[in-house]
Amino acid sequence: DAIATRGRFVLALAGGTTPVPLYKLLVQTTADWDRWHLVYTDERCLPYGDPQRNSTMVENTWLRAVGFPPRNHHMPDMEQQPQRAAAAYAAAIEGLLPLDMALLGIGEDGHTAGLFPGHQHPDQTVVSVHNAPKPPPTRISLSYTTLNAARVVCYLVSGVDKHAVVEAFCNRLDIPATRICGAESTCLMVAKDK
Repeated sequence: DAIATRGRFVLALAGGTTPVPLYKLLVQTTADWDRWHLVYTDERCLPYGDPQRNSTMVENTWLRAVGFPPRNHHMPDMEQQPQRAAAAYAAAIEGLLPLDMALLGIGEDGHTAGLFPGHQHPDQTVVSVHNAPKPPPTRISLSYTTLNAARVVCYLVSGVDKHAVVEAFCNRLDIPATRICGAESTCLMVAKDK
């Protein structure tokens, strides 16, 4: 629909392990990759190619296999200070906003993207994150404002340890994940426990 309406589809990608099966499924999909633009909901302050970077996981599980056009893969430069990385990434993706879809996960503590409980951020497009409770402690993240402007927000959640946070999300308790909803729609997809 986004391609038919606006000529492109802008997708913000989640990191971590939960979306890996989805990215592997996309390898089997036929799509007009020239019209897809990929940005990251968050990225860790690690060198390019580091196995803990979200962009490395996406490249290894999906993009290389389909020959995704590099010009449409908008990765942040994380080999600089987080504040500079956030400002540079905001400038780089400004023309792609608002997002058509933001794919997000939810951590056990209710965090989503790089937005953690108890952290305060300025109202900017991309924010720097310090003292993240899970390593690495520095990263950048799309802001609440940027994510809330996405036309569709889709949460992917898996793991037996996520029952409590899914319940908190469904009951709209005050966690970072409940502060984000799509401008047009929001969906929650929970994988069955094995």
